[in-house]
Amino acid sequence: MISIIIPTYNEEENVGQLIAEIDAVLANDNIEAEVIFVDDGSTDGSWQKIIDMAANDDRIRGVRFRRNFGKAAALSAGIAKARGDIIITMDADLQDNPKEIPHLLAKIDEGYDVVSGWKKIRHDPWHKVMPSRIFNWFIGKICGPPLHDHNCGLKCYKAEALREVTLYGELHRFITVLTYMRGFRVTEIPVEHRPRIHGTSKYGVKRFLKGLLDLITVRFLTGYGQRPQHAFGAVGSIAFVFGLAGMIYLAVLWLTGVRPIGTRPILMYSVVALLFGAQLASVGILAELFTSYNMSAGTARFYSISDEID
Repeated sequence: MISIIIPTYNEEENVGQLIAEIDAVLANDNIEAEVIFVDDGSTDGSWQKIIDMAANDDRIRGVRFRRNFGKAAALSAGIAKARGDIIITMDADLQDNPKEIPHLLAKIDEGYDVVSGWKKIRHDPWHKVMPSRIFNWFIGKICGPPLHDHNCGLKCYKAEALREVTLYGELHRFITVLTYMRGFRVTEIPVEHRPRIHGTSKYGVKRFLKGLLDLITVRFLTGYGQRPQHAFGAVGSIAFVFGLAGMIYLAVLWLTGVRPIGTRPILMYSVVALLFGAQLASVGILAELFTSYNMSAGTARFYSISDEID
């Protein structure tokens, strides 16, 4: 069985048509599946629509948040509820075509753990397309894997791959990176991207700034998430060595009678470098303690559920 997770936010006009298209694909290819809608605090009639659909179809399940927590939280809730060995995620805005589901599953059958959709032909305005392409290029160069479209909502995973990553904030954009860095096989296939018919886009200009900041977070998590002292300690050690070298140089000048040394700029630079290096080393130790505690205590839930449909 596969689980189809659909984060939903104010998509009352779309969810009915979406489930009809999904049903047609499942019936045509004889696919056993459950469909999990995660209502991310919608203010329209999306949740009532989901309730009505679930009453007529026992494959439909639902989760409702008390308020809008974001797509990463919605995906986390869906993953926690999913029963399938294969998990497919897709957006509720009808821009992802359910007809791509068999193609994604076929790629999984080839031995891949994660299959990401590639919106090769996008029906979005240029001011969304161009920054997205630049952003995807940066991800490939900095973190890998070198995919064309990391942020496509239409993806297919082996459940074991998804359950090894923790999603919060805006990290849903980097699932391909997070799974790739844990050793899972990641690939992509071109998928159809349809123009939006109903509703409005939930993304604005702030999305790209957040994405760049999250890229820094992901690079740190994938490179030093379990050994933060290697990052902080390395930079701190370099600063400390430079500061110590400066102080030794000044001490030699003092002992050889080259005085005064208190007015030399190198004195201030050396003291600052020593303090900076010591502080970074201290931060690294604290980060190591926090990492150790977090790994032993488990992961907190970053969302609140008000209703569920089983």
